[in-house]
Amino acid sequence: MPKDAPPNGDAWPDEVPMGPRRRVSEMQAKLHRWAVADPGRRFDDLFNFVYDPATLIMAFDRVAGNRGANTPGVDGLTVAGVEERLGVPGFLDDLRAAVKDGSFRPLPVRERKIPKPGGSGKVRVLGIPRLADRVVQAALKLVLEPIFEADFEPVSYGFRPRRRPHDAIAEIHHFGTRGYRWVLDADIEAAFDNLSHSFAMDRVRARVKDKRVLALVKAFLKAGVLTEAGEYQDSHTGTPQGGILSPLIFNIALSALDEHVMAPWKNDGPMSTSGKRAYRRSKSRPTWRIIRFADDFVILVHGSREDTQALREDVAQVLTPMGVRLSPAKTQVVHMSDGFDFLGFRIRWKRKRGTDKWYVYTFIADRPVRTLRAKIRTLTHKTSQWDLASILTQLGQIMRGWASYFKHAVAKHTFSKLDDFTFWRLAHLLRARHRWNWGQLRRHLTAATGRWRIAAGGIEFFRIERVTVSRYTYRGNKIPSPWPTTNPA
Repeated sequence: MPKDAPPNGDAWPDEVPMGPRRRVSEMQAKLHRWAVADPGRRFDDLFNFVYDPATLIMAFDRVAGNRGANTPGVDGLTVAGVEERLGVPGFLDDLRAAVKDGSFRPLPVRERKIPKPGGSGKVRVLGIPRLADRVVQAALKLVLEPIFEADFEPVSYGFRPRRRPHDAIAEIHHFGTRGYRWVLDADIEAAFDNLSHSFAMDRVRARVKDKRVLALVKAFLKAGVLTEAGEYQDSHTGTPQGGILSPLIFNIALSALDEHVMAPWKNDGPMSTSGKRAYRRSKSRPTWRIIRFADDFVILVHGSREDTQALREDVAQVLTPMGVRLSPAKTQVVHMSDGFDFLGFRIRWKRKRGTDKWYVYTFIADRPVRTLRAKIRTLTHKTSQWDLASILTQLGQIMRGWASYFKHAVAKHTFSKLDDFTFWRLAHLLRARHRWNWGQLRRHLTAATGRWRIAAGGIEFFRIERVTVSRYTYRGNKIPSPWPTTNPA
């Protein structure tokens, strides 16, 4: 399994130490095993797992490990505040008692607007739950995720354990190379804001019978929002971005789309084997496959534009009961030779330079490059008050993460251009700050080897052009589940 990019989701490592983590891991393994063995099973008596001390300890650890651990909800409480003033054991004891006796009630989420990437001027609305709500949501996720993971289709990659955006891109590359070159590039309009609560709850009820767990899930969906203006708003639709449980609930709902589109691939279906798919194509009938990452998805079609357009209309009908719809402006039918953007990458089928052979290439899309350059400009402005070591540290953190994500694309040229851009931004900053001419700048930045070198306080300028570029290995249906499907005993 490639180790260069962190998987999304909350899977435990293969070796689980003793204590709360072991207890929760064993509980999850049992739930997953039972769900796989009986696809029609509805689980009862899950509530005791939610308020189990081990589950709450692991849920708190998960919340404390998140980047937003010290971002307060409407009650102003943070992880640091609990650790310093209340004590974690006392906080969890009180929370467990409230959940167990039914007195626990979620509070409205705190609205927070952040700019969307790309400099479009649009904002993304987040809903920040209070700390206690986050812990209970994390506990619910620990219990529910192993059950629903047994049902999710392998073509879904977003917010699932041991799966990455790179797996989705690799699948597009794999099938695009094999003739699936018409693309329904879909965009769901305000998906997280408009998701139907009744549809989502019906999907949860298909697997969960425990009324207390269902009541908790519904209470989080209906918790409401405290706006930035201090006004309360009811939540009639949607699942707030920012909640720990939200991506799982969204995946549970959108898995209905995956199941519908992939139904012909099931056992004995008209696309269940390579032979059957080839036979369909010999009769001028299309084959297709969806690749979804949360609310972003594409459908690859081995057929014609008309076949792809028909799928667009079919998908629109499937989405209607969910309360969401395709964006008319952003959803398009394109041929892979024209290229399309997905998860920050630009995917295009094109002729290899100097040959007559055509291949599917994965480039870096324009928007992530623009966003990174804007961040570099902000950090390296001539009037910046940061000392050089701090600037180099922040640049290194940003560019390492960015390069780690995009190093599986055809990225060498882009990395080189960004390296030059950043180097000369730093050079102009130093010239302005120290009032050096070019000769003085050269003397200060030339190392003993004769090469230019920018460093301060033991921190050296991160050279993104030196990052190794490699193709990501397509894993297909071989992505392992974090929970065994057979009883180890």
